Amino acid sequence: MALTSAINAVSNYIMTKILISIVGPTAIGKTALSIKLAHHFNTEIISADSRQFYKEMQIGTAAPTPTELDAATHHFIKHISVDKYYSVGSFENDAIAKLKELHNDHSVVIMVGGSGLYVNAVTKGLDELPKIDQSLRETLNTKLQTDGLEALQFQLKELDPKAFETIAIDNPKRVIRALEVCLSSGKPYSSFLKGEDKLRDFKTITIGLTADREIIYNRINKRVDIMMAEGLIDEVKALRPKQHLNALNTVGYKEIFNYLEDQWDFGFAVSEIKKNTRRFAKRQLTWFRKNEETIWFDYKTDIEEILDCISRQITTP
Repeated sequence: MALTSAINAVSNYIMTKILISIVGPTAIGKTALSIKLAHHFNTEIISADSRQFYKEMQIGTAAPTPTELDAATHHFIKHISVDKYYSVGSFENDAIAKLKELHNDHSVVIMVGGSGLYVNAVTKGLDELPKIDQSLRETLNTKLQTDGLEALQFQLKELDPKAFETIAIDNPKRVIRALEVCLSSGKPYSSFLKGEDKLRDFKTITIGLTADREIIYNRINKRVDIMMAEGLIDEVKALRPKQHLNALNTVGYKEIFNYLEDQWDFGFAVSEIKKNTRRFAKRQLTWFRKNEETIWFDYKTDIEEILDCISRQITTP
């Protein structure tokens, strides 16, 4: 059987540490697959979903449920508060340290998440960027609140056209990060991106889940409806005093803030969440498809077929 084959392969290749990275668009079923694989390999899961780091953001980020968390040991799920600034660089350091710890007891560790930059931080490492003055970050955050994201995008386009064309320009955190590097160093942010992978002491096997666009969009729409039924409005209400924070300037929260402030009616806010989440899923797929080593499966693929593939990858030098 595929399971036996996979386990034997791991045993035969015990000197190699394995990271199975599961990627794909939001709402495609990554969490469910990660739990199945964690059971098969008797291992633990690292989350690389940057929105699910925050304790206060459960419903709107579709974080694993208590039942799912009980089904397998997870790391980096709801481990910090929205009040804490937590960069992708901090995550890289923390995740690599956790991987080293887990690999002492597990030949295989699972990583799952739709935040492409955070996935790359673990599997390939980040480029070294200059240190940033906290006051500059605060200034840019204030500008975001007063002038809007478009003003920051325009500033980045003037300072670094290449970065403007290549980063996730709709993500305020990415835009601010690029701007603060430009302004603090006097050099384009893109000039620091060398694209050289860091050496890792583990082998990464990347499994991608996908589906036809219509199926992905339908799954997203249904997920948003479930979020509303589960109490997203109340979750966002509780966060209104902190809505200026970067962590909350994200899909599912910013639209409800507009509704609560009587800028939008309820139906329009929900439709905007669905639209913006669909756009987010499209960007996710664009990012993940850049990695030619990703092995793609339809989201309905039987677990045995995926295990067969993983067992072959484990024993491939």
